[in-house]
Amino acid sequence: MAPLVEIRHMVKSFGGVKAVDDVSLHLDPGEILGLLGHNGAGKSTLIKVLSGVHQADSGDILMDGQPVSIRTTRDAKALGIETIYQNLALSENLDAVANLFLGREIRNAFGIMNEEAMEAAAEVTLNRMELKLPSYHELVAKLSGGQRQAVAIARAVHFEARVLIMDEPTAALGPEETEKVGRLIRRLAEQGIGIVLISHDLHDVIGLADRLVVMKNGGLVGSVKTSDAKQDEVLAMIIAGRKPAAVA
Repeated sequence: MAPLVEIRHMVKSFGGVKAVDDVSLHLDPGEILGLLGHNGAGKSTLIKVLSGVHQADSGDILMDGQPVSIRTTRDAKALGIETIYQNLALSENLDAVANLFLGREIRNAFGIMNEEAMEAAAEVTLNRMELKLPSYHELVAKLSGGQRQAVAIARAVHFEARVLIMDEPTAALGPEETEKVGRLIRRLAEQGIGIVLISHDLHDVIGLADRLVVMKNGGLVGSVKTSDAKQDEVLAMIIAGRKPAAVA
């Protein structure tokens, strides 16, 4: 089976600095991939190329084994690639349903928003995720950090995400909410969605990821299965750029 997504020999420079330098990696259906590295390692730039924010200088992106062109965020979304950044991009003065459809509202023949249809569709998506909120009409500003993260994930899932990229998904959450978001991420992976968790902290992703990929100074250090990885080995990859003993 071909990988869900494959990046081959990706290069992206800003001026004379190679932010991403000949990086190749893949993501399988239903896989949770931890993308690790210190700030400036190149992981965010790599993901922004995949999500259409930046265009690569060279390299290829394949989905299901077929080359694809991603020149804009619209291209990425059309392919089922959804990205949730750390700020979540939620409107706090709107409720969960309005945020779920923000910019992609359901409208009737007269161009008027169909709130009943949006609420019904939101309920289907939230039930699929086994997600419960105090109320669909609670303002996002009043939701907890974990609930906000869940609303952002629900928005991506509703619009048929095949690849879900999450930037520091649990960084601002307490232990209980981190566990809830983790359970949600695992459920989505079980449904075949490929998930990329970006973090500079090993502890944020080691309990969730099936495989860990480490970047440093724009390059790929290596990839290891989480089940086989020793924490000291992964830390050496992150800090010193040391190649892993076994490559996944």
